[in-house]
Amino acid sequence: MKRTKSHYIWLPLVIALSVIVGIVIGNFYAFYGKPSGGQWDNKLATIFGYIGETYVDSIDTEQLMEESIPLIIDQLDPHSAYIPAEDLEAVNEDLEGHFSGIGVQFSILHDTVTVISVVAGGPSAAAGILNGDRIVMVNDSLFVGKSINNERVLKQLRGPKGSVIKLGIRRANKPKLLTMSVKRDDISVNTVDAFFEVEKGIGYVKINKFGATTYNEFITALSEFKQKQVKTLMVDLRQNAGGYMQAAQAMLNEFFANKQLIVYTEGRMFPRMDYYSNGSGTFQQEQVVVLVDEGSASASEIFAGAMQDTDRGLVVGRRTFGKGLVQQQFELNDGSALRLTVARYYTPSGRCIQKEYTMGEQENYRKDLLNRFLGGEMDNQDSVKHNSKVPTFKTVAGRTIHGNDGIMPDVFVPRDTVGLNSYYIQVVGDRHAYEYAMEYIDRNRQKLNGFKTWQAMVAHLQQQSLVDGLADYAYTKGIRKRPYLINESRKHIEKYLIGDILRPFFGESAYFQFVLQYDPTYQKALSLIKAGKASPQAVARQAYK
Repeated sequence: MKRTKSHYIWLPLVIALSVIVGIVIGNFYAFYGKPSGGQWDNKLATIFGYIGETYVDSIDTEQLMEESIPLIIDQLDPHSAYIPAEDLEAVNEDLEGHFSGIGVQFSILHDTVTVISVVAGGPSAAAGILNGDRIVMVNDSLFVGKSINNERVLKQLRGPKGSVIKLGIRRANKPKLLTMSVKRDDISVNTVDAFFEVEKGIGYVKINKFGATTYNEFITALSEFKQKQVKTLMVDLRQNAGGYMQAAQAMLNEFFANKQLIVYTEGRMFPRMDYYSNGSGTFQQEQVVVLVDEGSASASEIFAGAMQDTDRGLVVGRRTFGKGLVQQQFELNDGSALRLTVARYYTPSGRCIQKEYTMGEQENYRKDLLNRFLGGEMDNQDSVKHNSKVPTFKTVAGRTIHGNDGIMPDVFVPRDTVGLNSYYIQVVGDRHAYEYAMEYIDRNRQKLNGFKTWQAMVAHLQQQSLVDGLADYAYTKGIRKRPYLINESRKHIEKYLIGDILRPFFGESAYFQFVLQYDPTYQKALSLIKAGKASPQAVARQAYK
């Protein structure tokens, strides 16, 4: 038989893949029992024997393992994943709600780490680091340049609690480099970005993910709203990709009477499990509006789906992502982990909102949102194309809803595209607007520090020529001035600039209170609430346009 060059290239990988399959299966069944028969053991033993005794070259099995496992997992559904040991801690920290670090939010501007905000009472605040400082040295080594990225910065700034990191700080208007030693400590990660009373009796809460601390943060918000006699709540889950299903369940419990089915899960090896409310909820009678978009997934869809199926709340925005698969994490002996899809979840009406996928064909799945965008779905409700095989279901009140394709909101709100022209995309998309906002803060920090309220700062900034200043700045970066396009997008650009200048001084709550004034989905929800169309009785009658 003629052996081609590609045959020799692929042979080691094929052998390695066989080995890795065995290793993964072996780890899994070490915990959960082996299948009947000894074919797996015999086959793997034979393969290991051949490799160890006869293979022509020495093989770095560990390296092949790390490179090959993702290829194997890619042959499953789109949400099963292998997490290497070096990444597992960071992945878990993202949902656990805390990590050990120096307590700053940062961005990389001009190949330099720029401190956007300092956690109040945290290690960096104690050391004297300020918003706008540039970190240019770490432990006496230069820390700037093209090689700097978010992953590398996180690995440097995070570390064991109590450990000390030495930072070289470049501060605006200070000619000399400042040296500061920061003792790392536990830093809380908020999953509730902001909550506040919009108007008398109307509350708003923005949740960025469902983590271990989300429910407690949410209860804090509800408690404050109760004290203010809030009767209607907007829960903003836009761009919330999910997280822990248990967090969504606990939140939903606050809105339902006793023994209401919230969600259920079922899989080949996992019998059906129903999750019911227990009647202890503190927000059972108040109106609820849920804001969603194409970035709302998984636990966000559990929340929105339960509200919609039971006619408990009004869902406003755009069709959600469509992730109805449940993953369980299996930690392996080397510190890595396998997140394996073990079940599907179903909303109270019995629908699974998982969109269509083909095993092993990840690329088309990843392009789904792009295809929706190109098809006009995010701009026009009539462009939403449901698969012909998608089943329909009924809410408690008899409204028709779709399954297997994400959650279609009760009230559709298209993207706000007015003024989003090519100039806006250039200056905002390429981060020139953000860079200009940071430089504006550097030049005007003393003045900006003097404002006592975010409203006063906004009023001041609206009197400044921010957009024209950005146009001058962008021109120095090679973006020519285009007066018609600048004026067309002026409102959007100004909003972007003011928001980025405001945020480091007054935090997330002030930022959202400002930008939501320009948000059509938020404004639509507010108008529906004021018209009395968000009560359970009103939602049950019809879907509002």
